[in-house]
Formats: sequence, structure tokens, C-alpha cells
Amino acid sequence: MEASTAKRRKLDHSNGYEAGNAVLSTMGASGASAFVLETEELLKEVKLDYSRTSSKVEDYLKQFKDIIDAAEPHEPLPINDVSAKFEKANRITIPYPDPKPAKESPYKLAFEKPAHVNVVGSWVLQTNVKSQPDLTIDMIVIMPESIFQEKDYLNLRYFYKRAYYLAYITAQLRKSMGTTMDFTFDRLHGNALLPTVIARPQDKSSPAIRIIPCAPEKYFPTTKLTAVSNAIRQGKSEDPEDVKTPTPFYNTTLKAESQFSSYLRLLYKTANPCAAFRDACVLGRIWLQQRGFSSSIHGGGFGHFEWAVLMALLLQGGGRKGEAVLSTSLHSTQLFKATLQYIVSANLQKKLCVIGNDPPNLETLRQSMPILHDTARGINVLYKMTPWSIALLTEQAKWSLLTINNSPLDQFETLFIVKADQPLQMFDLLLNVNLPTSREGFGAVDRKGLIWDFSAKLYNTLKRALDERAQLVHIQVPETTAWPISAAPSQVKGKGLLVGIIIDPLKASQGRDYGPSYEQKKESARFREFWGSKADLWQFPDGNIVESLDWTEYSYLGFPGVCEAIIRYILKLKLQVSDADLEFHGREISKILPLAPSGRLAFDTARQAFEIFEGDMRNLEDLPLHVKHISSISPDLRRASLRIPEFNFRKPLLQPMEVVISFEVSGKWPENLAAIQRAKIAFLLKIGSSLEEAKGEEIKAHLGLESATRDDENLAFLDVVYENGASFRLRVHSDLEESLLERQTKDQTVERHIRTESADLLAAYRRMYTNLPLHNQTVSMFCTRFPALSASIRLTKHWFNSHKLSCHFHEELIELFVLQAFLKPYPWETPCSATTGFLRTLLLLSRWDWRDEPLVIDSSDSLSTSQRLEIGTRLQAWRKIDPNMNRTVLFVATSHDVTGVAYTQQGPSKVVATRMTSLARSACKVVKEKGVDTNIRSLFQPALRDYDVLLHLSPKVIKSITRDDDSTNRRSQYKNLDGQVSGKDALPLAEPPVRTLLRWMQTAYASPLLFFHGGNDDMVIGALWNPLLHRRAFSVRAPYSLMKSPDGVGGADGTGAGDNGEELYEVNKVAVLAEIARVGGDLIEKVEVRDA
Repeated sequence: MEASTAKRRKLDHSNGYEAGNAVLSTMGASGASAFVLETEELLKEVKLDYSRTSSKVEDYLKQFKDIIDAAEPHEPLPINDVSAKFEKANRITIPYPDPKPAKESPYKLAFEKPAHVNVVGSWVLQTNVKSQPDLTIDMIVIMPESIFQEKDYLNLRYFYKRAYYLAYITAQLRKSMGTTMDFTFDRLHGNALLPTVIARPQDKSSPAIRIIPCAPEKYFPTTKLTAVSNAIRQGKSEDPEDVKTPTPFYNTTLKAESQFSSYLRLLYKTANPCAAFRDACVLGRIWLQQRGFSSSIHGGGFGHFEWAVLMALLLQGGGRKGEAVLSTSLHSTQLFKATLQYIVSANLQKKLCVIGNDPPNLETLRQSMPILHDTARGINVLYKMTPWSIALLTEQAKWSLLTINNSPLDQFETLFIVKADQPLQMFDLLLNVNLPTSREGFGAVDRKGLIWDFSAKLYNTLKRALDERAQLVHIQVPETTAWPISAAPSQVKGKGLLVGIIIDPLKASQGRDYGPSYEQKKESARFREFWGSKADLWQFPDGNIVESLDWTEYSYLGFPGVCEAIIRYILKLKLQVSDADLEFHGREISKILPLAPSGRLAFDTARQAFEIFEGDMRNLEDLPLHVKHISSISPDLRRASLRIPEFNFRKPLLQPMEVVISFEVSGKWPENLAAIQRAKIAFLLKIGSSLEEAKGEEIKAHLGLESATRDDENLAFLDVVYENGASFRLRVHSDLEESLLERQTKDQTVERHIRTESADLLAAYRRMYTNLPLHNQTVSMFCTRFPALSASIRLTKHWFNSHKLSCHFHEELIELFVLQAFLKPYPWETPCSATTGFLRTLLLLSRWDWRDEPLVIDSSDSLSTSQRLEIGTRLQAWRKIDPNMNRTVLFVATSHDVTGVAYTQQGPSKVVATRMTSLARSACKVVKEKGVDTNIRSLFQPALRDYDVLLHLSPKVIKSITRDDDSTNRRSQYKNLDGQVSGKDALPLAEPPVRTLLRWMQTAYASPLLFFHGGNDDMVIGALWNPLLHRRAFSVRAPYSLMKSPDGVGGADGTGAGDNGEELYEVNKVAVLAEIARVGGDLIEKVEVRDA
């Protein structure tokens, strides 16, 4: 409901039900039915089996009721006298709320038999689930009206009497059941005004029981406990300023004390006509639990109770003219989704919502907390929520609805299975703020507590300071804990607040903020009052003068540096929070990989250099054919390379940027694969000479040879090096080549091995000339759309390198993994930082069951449901053809390639894919268990102990081999020749020497050894011996060196002979490693054999 005018008092959310049905219609029949079946299966698995413990629980509850009813009453006595006497006699500390009753307090305490003792909550409604972190049964004890006075709602008087009543009950229970039960005090939902006692069976045979004293129904005067009323008078009650200070939290807590039975009746009354209500409550509980929400203040103040009450109210009203927003005939999944839709559309962050007939004057409801007013009971259901918790709840509901709308086939897991409250995976910026040691300035009249008051000021300050830089600011308050009944109330866990910020990637790193115009005197004064000395004036070229803030000195650090500077400055200025009281998390990312804004400039420079090269190529007029396309296929030109492409005239690129050129269609190409390759060489030679002739000394062109083993595969490339250091590796694309390869692959008259070789050549051709150009366009486009994608890709590649997996994965496959985490970010929104993008990619890899599920990256949003099902069918066919996954392991389909094998035909193997999944799961487990205390650098530490053999490479030798390709200006050993040797004259290597060595080892020893290696900077190659290699008879065609099996091992008779008496042989590991060392030469510094 909009609260802008008093006339519009009824909710304007009649479209909630229609919107919910619209959400369902987007799923399609198959998606909806699959989702319903999955949720029904989930409900069967998670529902608590009440029959196992119901009899035991009923016995305990009956005993509790009998003990409480039999407690001996006593007449009213002065509070100090009775407190001291009780605590001394029973050794129980009465859990009075702060401030404790004064010594001269005139209040009197009495105990009488309760009016009623009843069980309420989820246990009665039977909506508990097995995964609840701490299952308790709520038993309310309704205190009699006779022990209260008319004005006990003022100045904590009711809460003092309630605390004493609770302690008295606890003493009676402990006296009778102390041998079978453990008793502790706790705060009800973290509310310091509401202590409770929790009784846990020592044998853990049943859930804990929570005793909640409460007030008689409708006991308190609601007209004096509105949101704008004051019920805590400090000093003289006639003080006008004191009386004006509203205490909405205190007042609502009082009113809620008398509504336990009323809400139980509401839920029962709703559950009877609506068969799906209980199941929808369970789904809501799971959804909230997976997102860290609960009814406690620590959990955001919105849990299962609030969800159930909201649904119950919407099933009875809330629409236009009092109509019900939800229908009782809906299925549980429909109720669940429609409730999410209502949370989003109601806009509870900004609007005041009233549900029910005869709403009160809206002015009496206004408060700083979110408002969802239940007129029948006069309660703000969301009174325990905060502005930041309602903002997060709304965003989570919005993200979940996006999941439902955009992922019809995989929405179930993201809604109910994935744990979505991981701060490192949700927030882009995280910091801890220590709580103030002094209560000065935070002693609010409303009795919310120091933590709540300080958090509110912290939130308002950060929200205003960060402004458009932050999409969401959330504060996680410390959790309260139970304490022994003989001790004082415990302090909260931890000492600080965890602040999580989701940034706007387009605005978070801007170096200057602009405020109001200098001519707007009032606004300018407020701006300067808030920002202090940091505010200054800025004049635009048109003469306009505005207030501004200069943060450009931190711009080189990117958004983390700019935001950290803003936060440190404003918190020190407004809240006196020193730098020592702030701890920012995730700083070590910059030490792992440089992600500064200067990297973006380097990629832009590389792109500009490519555009110049493309222009130079198109300006060549003496080529036999006109240039049709010049496509980039290099990760440098799609902002995805691990190493930033920095270059200048002294420092050329280490590795040229790869480019593919296509010419107009012509019938002059020879219809022979080998002849086509030679024609390509002629084209490259002509292009090189033409470029050098046209550009003079500005360009050097060199023809290079591929490491080809056949004359019908690509034989050469052209390296073009510019004077400014930019270099490109050019290859020629011929359309005819693909047609000839397809024809040869399908030709049944040729031998099978020729068809197989042709199929491999065709796959390599399509990867180079079809898939890579399209992939380059796609990733480049999305790196522009998602500012954090480039850095996330680079960080993920570094993770693959660190764990020596990248030699088994094409770079573009790793990029697709990251892109999928951005295109399908559910249950969150699109990542806005490198850390969140990287961690969500690891989560994707850890949860991907690649044995049975294809990974579908629909970058163009063009794949239909039937096409997705066909991709799944294709995977099943592959698994039937190749059940051991010897050829195709990962099945990755894209909008441009639905075959699923274009990116994975050359690997990884099943062993490597399993290791990838295992490492990703281990990383996600660390992040889940340690949270913000996770050392991100530990995720990149390789486990070298897992390998059987380690080949340590020589950095000095590698540098000496690549120095002609080095980025430094080389110096001659002769002084008179110094400066004559220029790095720009050096020829780029065809490939790094380590890659050449690794390729040879993988070809020569693919059977006995599996090699692992990271990027070019990785100086250790790991290897595992094939455990499936068994002893065999000698063969001259063995692919590796053999040696006789040791005596007494090979044969059944212990002679080392086989069944037929022949001698058996096994891998000669020493000889294999010696040969590797010999071939590697000085490149291999040491061969380390790990103990088994």
C-alpha cells in the first residue's frame, strides 16, 4: 500500500495473484511439472517425523505444565527484597533487561498460577524440518492479570515482572527435573527485553523446550502503544521532549506479548481451508533458511513465523476492497512463488503496507522500521526487521523470481538447495567494524540495544556516503547466545559488525563525486556538514559550480581502494571509528593477480593496435583476393588473457596476438588439401612483403612454421611486428578446406584411419576458423556488458594454472565456465567484482555433475526448451557409445555450437575433470566453513604432494631461451655493442619452450604418465603414474620402456612367470624418467620422485 495520502488506506496489491500466475506461466508445462515434482520430493525428505518423538515430547510438556501449575504463589513484595532473597535461595540470576531495577525502585513482584499454559509455533502446526539448526518447541505461559498494574506498560515494569516470573518458573522446573534436563536462559529472537528458558533433555531423546512467559490477550492499551507513542519516560514524565520520543520497538514488543494465542488461531484457521498452506510454509522456511533469514534480530527479523503470518493474511485479504491476494486453491509451489512476488511488489523498503479492515490513521504507524501492519491484531509483523534486512530480503526475493522466469529447467536447486548466505559469494566488499566501547551517543530510548543503535547509524552513514556506488548495504549483527541460569546474561558472539556491500561496477570506481549546485545554499550546507573538510568546489567548463569530492588519488586501486577510502574517512568523521577498528577483507586478491584499472587500459591499447593492423591489411591493394574478414582469436583481444598485453617500442609482446584472415570466395583455390596449405604460404609471403613495402621500417613481417606432422594441415603463419611493440600472428582461412575435410571424413571408400585423421583435422579447423572468432566476439561483448567478467576470467585462469590443470583445458573453455556464472548467477545477481565472479565459478564447477549433465551456455538467449532437451539427449547418446568416457568427458554446448564437444574434444580426461571438481569442492568447503576469515591465497596453493613425479624446470634456462622474446631491452656483454641489440628485432617464438616440452611428453608417454602443468610461469610439472598399467609379456611395440617384474611377484607360483610360463614385464619407471630428463636437457633442473 502506498502511504502517501490518508485516503489510500487499503492495499493496492490486487495484482499479486495475477503476477504470481504470470510467473508460473513463464515456466512452461514441462518446467512447472518438473518443479512441482521436485518440491514434492523435497517435502517428503525434509519434513520431520513427529511420530518418533511425539509421545516423549507430550510427556515432557505435561510434566512441565503440572509443575508450573503447582508452583506456590506468593503475595507482592518489593522488587529488590524479593530479587535478593530469590537469587540467594535458588542460585538463579534473574534475567532482568537493562537497565536493571534501581535499588530504590517502588515496584513489587508477585507470583500466581498462570492463566493458561499452551504449546504454540511450528510444532503445533507441524511445519518443522529436519535441517533446522536448533529445533525447539515453544510453550507459552500466560501470566495472570492479577500480578500486573494499570501502567505496567511504562518504563520496563512489565518486563521486570516477566523476568522474575520466568526465573520463578525455572526454579520450580529445575527442582523437579534438574536430573533429566539442562536449563539455560536465552533471548527470544535476540530481543534483550524477552528472556526465555530453554530445557534440553540430557539424553537428547526429544527436541528442546522453550518456556515463554507472555501477557494476557488484549491486556495492554493499544492506543497508548502506537508507533509514535512513548512508553519509556526518562526523568520526569512531564518532560515534553522526553514524552515526544517515540518507542515503536518497545511498544510493538509489548503488544506482541499478548498475541501468541491470536496468531496460533490465525494460522490454524488458514490451514484448514487451504490444504497447501503447511507445505508452502515449509518451502518458505527452507528458502529463508538457505538465505540466512530467521525470526531473530541476528537473522534479519523475518523467519518462518513471519512468512506464515504473511501468507495467512494474504489468503484472507490485502487486496483491493479487502479481497484476498492469494487463493486457497493454489498449490504449495504457487503459494510460495506468489508470496515472493508480493514481497517484491509491495516495496516494503519504502512503502507502508496495511492488511485488514478498518486501518488506523497512517500517521500513527510511521517508524524507521519496515511496516506491514496487521490491523486485526494491531501489530507490525516486521517490527524486528531493519532497513538493511528488508532490503536484502527484497533483493533475494527478486533474484529468486528471476530464477523462476529465466531458468525453467534448473530453478529447483538455486531456490532450495544452494546455500545463498555466503558473504564472500554474495558481496563485493566486506569489512568488519568494531563495536564502540562506550555507549555514549547510542543510548536510544527504544531499548533496542547498543548493537542495533550503532548499526542503524552505521547503515545510514554508509548508505549516504556511498550513494550510487553501492546497490546494497547489509549489516550482519553478532549472534546472541544462551547463558547459564546462575550467571549474568552473556555477551554477543564476536566483537564487531560484518558489513557487506554490493557495488555498482559502473560507478563504484569513479574518482570524483558531484553534489548540489553552489547556488543551492541549503543543500550545499547539508552536503558540507556531512562531508566536512573533504567537500570542495568544482567548476565545469560551462561555468557551473557544484560541490564535489575528490577521490582520484585512490583511482589506481579500483573500486576497492576508492570505496575503502570513502568508508574510512566518513566513519572516522561521523562515528569516530578509527582505522584500527576497521578490517577490510579480500585485500590479498591484488597480491595474487594485478586487477588494477590500468589493466583495462592495456586491453584497450591492444584492441586499438588490432584496429590499426586491420586497417593496414584492408589498405593493401596488390593482394590476389580482396579481404573479407579479419577476426581476432587471441585472448588478449577479448580481455581474457592472464597476462596483461603491455608493450612499447622497447618491450614488444611476448606472445603475438593471433588473427585469422578470410578472403572473398574464389574458384582459384586448388582442390587438394596439401596444395591449399602451400597456397596459404604464398598468401602469407605476399601479405608480409606488401605490408613491409607499404609501412616501411614501421613493420617487420616474418614467416613461421607450425609444428605440423602432415602436409594437409596448416603449415605456416605470419608474424607481423610493429615498431611500437604490437605483434600479430596471422593465419589464412580457406572455405574450401572445410568442404574437402568433410568430404574425406564421410568417404567410406578410404581407410578408417584416414577418416579418423580427417575428422581430427576438421575439428581443429572449425575450432580455429569458426568457433574461436565467434567465441572472441561473444566474450568481448560480455566483458563490455559485465565490467567484472574480464577480471573474473583472469582470476579463474590463475586458479587453473596454480593447480596445474590449464594444460588440459582450452582457454576458451575456462572462459565459458566463468561466463556461465555471469549469465546464470542465481541465486544471486550478476557478479560485480572479480572475487564474487571467481568464487561463483568455483561453486558452479563444484556442483556440476558432468557425468550426467551438459553445461549449456546460452549467450544469445536463443536456445529453446526443445533444443536444450536435445542437447541432453545427445549427451546420453555419447555416454552409451562411450560409457568409460575415454573420448568425451565434459559436454559443453553453446548458442553457436550445440554438438557439445567443440571445446572439449581434446580434453580434459576423466581423471583431470574429477580433480577439477574435487579441487573446486574443497575450495567451496573452505569458503563455506571459514566465511570472511578465508585466506583467499590458500585457494591457489597447489597440492604438490598429490603427484608421483615432479619435474623442476630451470627459470634461468627458460629465460635464456626466451630472451629474444623477452620484454626487456637486452644489453650486450661487450660495451661497444651495448644498445645495438634491440628487443624489437627479435623473432617471436612459435610457442613457449615449456609448452613444447610438455607436448612432446604427452605424445611420447601418454600411456604411463599423466602430466599436469599450469601457465608459462609455472616452474614445476607434476605427473602421475597410470595405476591401470599391469604387468605384461614383452613386446617390441611397447610404447614405453619395460623391465622384468621382480622375482616372486609376477606369476601365481611366485617365480615371476605368467600362466604359460612366459616372463612378465612392467614399466621401467627409472628409464622413462631418465629419458625425459635427457630430452629435457638443461630445461629440467631436477626430477623429484615422491614416495608412495
